[in-house]
Amino acid sequence: MTGQITLTRPDDWHLHVRDGQALHTVVPHTAAQFARAIIMPNLRPPVTTTAHALAYKQRILAAVPEGLDFQPLMTLYLTDNLPADEIARARDAGVVALKFYPAGATTNSDAGVTELRKTYATLEAMQRAGMPLLVHGEVTSPEVDLFDREAVFIEKQLIPLRRDFPELKIVFEHITTKEAAQYVAHADRFTAATVTAHHLLFNRNALFSGGIRPHYYCLPVLKREIHRQALVQAVSSGSAKFFLGTDSAPHPAHLKEHASGCAGCYTAHAALEMYAEAFDAAGVLNRLEAFASFNGPAFYGLSRNTGSVTLKRETWTAPESFAFGEAQLKPLRGGESLPWRMV
Repeated sequence: MTGQITLTRPDDWHLHVRDGQALHTVVPHTAAQFARAIIMPNLRPPVTTTAHALAYKQRILAAVPEGLDFQPLMTLYLTDNLPADEIARARDAGVVALKFYPAGATTNSDAGVTELRKTYATLEAMQRAGMPLLVHGEVTSPEVDLFDREAVFIEKQLIPLRRDFPELKIVFEHITTKEAAQYVAHADRFTAATVTAHHLLFNRNALFSGGIRPHYYCLPVLKREIHRQALVQAVSSGSAKFFLGTDSAPHPAHLKEHASGCAGCYTAHAALEMYAEAFDAAGVLNRLEAFASFNGPAFYGLSRNTGSVTLKRETWTAPESFAFGEAQLKPLRGGESLPWRMV
């Protein structure tokens, strides 16, 4: 049984850090483990211009602890009205991708896309520029069951989108279903996917074990065990189309535990430890490095990081909470024992 594993320093290809005082709690957690992270643009108001993205980047960098080398990779929030000529400005300024939220799909998505065809001029500019589209892959039609929204999205929106833009780089983010894993596995080189640690470790029973457990509530929601197993199989396959994206999403505890609790699991405090647990349980710990450190840079056309991180098989207890501005942030599995620890 492996007692220790050393990885090339990894990246997080899907991260929420919020803004303001909250940055000083959550950014250090990510910077301690990852060299780079794709920063989600769903602030209020959303990050829709290059100027906004660059200003946000500076606020994030100001929250990185001294002595840590961390690079936020900035994105823009795709809207019905984002102009095509913004793509060249964004690319030249180092913005790496655009994020597609269907309007109303998740946290702060009310400014999202109402109809994909309204964005086609911008998507065409992205395809020419080689800039990836990061997709929250769910339909929002009220007649579609919550647990089926990802599978329906593939059929109704993703397949037509791929047909119309065959060379647009697409990252199907935080996939949660067997259908999504199979779609990406059989797709061409322009399609990839991120997978979270919590979707590898838990099925939807975790939401209801001993009562409603709001800190396991995220969107896309946890699915049946058959889907969790399909995700584990996908990352265990060694396919370069799958890579690490935590979708770590902090919310004040009182809003997570509210009658209408926020969607999002905060995992940045122990992200690599939870991925190691999932890969270890699947018997493929030897494939964690490619998933965490190699596949993402290859898809984005970036170099691999230098340096390394080491994880040790050592039981420790995650903190129950962190200060979060004037509130408290309760992480996923806070106060619980974890079997791997970064040293």
